[in-house]
Amino acid sequence: MLWQQLLSSPDAVRRRMALSLTEFFVVGVPGLTERVGWPSFMVANWWDTLCSMAFGNYRALLEAVTLHPAMGLYLNTAGNQKENPATGRVPDENYAREIMQLFSIGLYELNNDGTPKNGVLTETYTNADVSNLARVFTGYQLDDRGKVADTTTIPGKTIYDFAYAAKPMYFLASRHSDLQASFLGVTIPANTPGGTALTTALDTLFNHPNVGPFFGRQMIQRLVTSNPSPAYVGRVAAAFNNNGQGVRGDLKAVWRAILLDEEARSTAGLTNPQFGKLREPMLRFAQWARTFGVTSAANSWKLGNFGANLGQSPLRSPSVFNFFRPGYVPPNTAIASASMVAPEFQLVSEQQVMDYLGAMYNPIRNGFSIGNAAVNGVSTGTPVTNDIKANYAAEIALAPNASALVDRLDLLLCAGQLKAATKALIVGALASPAVTASSTESVKLNRIAAAIFLIMASADYMVQK
Repeated sequence: MLWQQLLSSPDAVRRRMALSLTEFFVVGVPGLTERVGWPSFMVANWWDTLCSMAFGNYRALLEAVTLHPAMGLYLNTAGNQKENPATGRVPDENYAREIMQLFSIGLYELNNDGTPKNGVLTETYTNADVSNLARVFTGYQLDDRGKVADTTTIPGKTIYDFAYAAKPMYFLASRHSDLQASFLGVTIPANTPGGTALTTALDTLFNHPNVGPFFGRQMIQRLVTSNPSPAYVGRVAAAFNNNGQGVRGDLKAVWRAILLDEEARSTAGLTNPQFGKLREPMLRFAQWARTFGVTSAANSWKLGNFGANLGQSPLRSPSVFNFFRPGYVPPNTAIASASMVAPEFQLVSEQQVMDYLGAMYNPIRNGFSIGNAAVNGVSTGTPVTNDIKANYAAEIALAPNASALVDRLDLLLCAGQLKAATKALIVGALASPAVTASSTESVKLNRIAAAIFLIMASADYMVQK
């Protein structure tokens, strides 16, 4: 479902923004599969939530994230209980810490342009803030009230329906802490109702001056460049703080500010070695698929274990810290010497590079086959060869002319940014075997696939500018 939407859904911009949000508000499938029934339904609803709210308001999204059952399980809000002095139990602090560290204000106080406030690293919160905020996130449960049991489908097994996987967690007052909660300069009095306490906590985080630059900088990194200038971050943060109509947290204004900023669109970035970002593996694949109109003949969109082979798959982060950290610096590199960051390089290793090339080679030429097709969800038992494949009809006529073919693919895949030397190298590699106008379609497709593969293996392509 995820790949189908990323590769072919007509609202590509919404899906792209939602994908960026999955790398900020992180829930990873591996962290759920052993903890709940119907994890795929729960993650599907998590994705639907991010998609539906991608152009909404950050404050509403923060609340939806907090109460979603996937996040509740992932960071232990679901089932979190108040303190019990008799047993020594205290509220779980996991979500309280991560909602501050990762989902809202970050570790250090920031100026609006993302630089450290007063030029020094001053922590935004203390352990006491975490412990007090954790009290707010007690009393929430997965909403499996009214669940329906099936005891006949599999004898000896009780299977409950999956409705709870798509419902926000519900509040159980008897498990909620009644203690006073003081954090970030705000105090929620003792015995405050749980809903009121949650509203106060989320409002406090939402209105913290760090949120605009903290969130904005990471979204710039996901979409445009790893090392945005402070001025760029400041303009995006300003859009977060006020969309021009007095509204804070308008995500449409944030996306607009990021994508239409002069720093994002200026040709100066094309020749600036410090501008741009390494393309994530799943984005390379999605770009190829959308560029060449990938379809699924059986409407299966089954990619098998492709994500693992690719080295990255949506919503499969190994931890809440995403696939890579925003401040990652590749050690012993020119990037490190220049005091820059390159988050996506945390994914890169010799093995990952080889896995990526190996994963892409066959799909580019032959697409994906599935073991058996299905009609209305029922397997036909019939294998489907090349079920998911690209459409190279527009490139067929150019196949005999390697130079013209590479020029077109350069435009489609690299926005015309392949270096002359890279293009010459690829054109030279395509010279043999020879392809003429009378060559078979298969021979022409071989050359097209080889050209695409070589471009997508090049450094000029790997770095998005």
